[in-house]
Amino acid sequence: MLGAIIGDIAGSRFEFDNTFDYDFEIFGVGCSFTDDTICTVAIADAILRNPEHPDYKDSMLRWCREYPHPMGAYGSSFSRWLYARNHKPYGSYGNGAAMRVSPVGLAYAHDPERLEKEAEASAAFTHDHPEGIKGAKCVAGAIGGLVRGEGSVAEVALRWLDKCYMGYPIPQKGVFNETCQGCVPLALTILSKSHDFEDAVRRAVSYGGDSDTLGAIVGSLAEVAWGIPDRMREKAISLLTPGILAVVNEFEDKYSRF
Repeated sequence: MLGAIIGDIAGSRFEFDNTFDYDFEIFGVGCSFTDDTICTVAIADAILRNPEHPDYKDSMLRWCREYPHPMGAYGSSFSRWLYARNHKPYGSYGNGAAMRVSPVGLAYAHDPERLEKEAEASAAFTHDHPEGIKGAKCVAGAIGGLVRGEGSVAEVALRWLDKCYMGYPIPQKGVFNETCQGCVPLALTILSKSHDFEDAVRRAVSYGGDSDTLGAIVGSLAEVAWGIPDRMREKAISLLTPGILAVVNEFEDKYSRF
């Protein structure tokens, strides 16, 4: 889960001003966690509060209202949902469904059937379009496969790429694509070509486009694949609020000893 947060932070200052420099400063001046981190923490907190029946929607509403103005802001459709009188799903296939799902992949990694069910539930209260649900299932499924050691990192990444997105085009470098069907196959492709956590995050952010969300998805996968270097972990933790850090620590204590 912290891998997603690091990817988010690394890409935060480049979301609307892309870099293509692989050697960019990961924790440079002006970087911060964004809505991607808040939404990921909301999913994790729902699982911690009630792992048998997580209330993802209620948790999302609580956390996003606690942090109403994150860096980069919430997407327009999500913001309307957040402050609507009736919180109904709005047919989204945006990459937010895949960005926030990593806690599901970690918590239910050893029960693939349950993992798939919870991944769908974590998406469907907002992102109920089939592509949105598929994006969440695919990322969570790949995390589960990595946790269970079902082959090399590249093998797991390419297996899920073929399973979910065979024939889907990969966005060109620098093209802003905030859909699951654009972002998730790209994330899996980047993961398959990477050799450690930092390399994966650097490849994701310097690809351009929706850099913080792509970084978050790749980071969530790369954490399970290789672990997080201590220096990156310590710096990321220093940028979090006490409330967010409390959830991260509790979730890692319970679920991230993979």
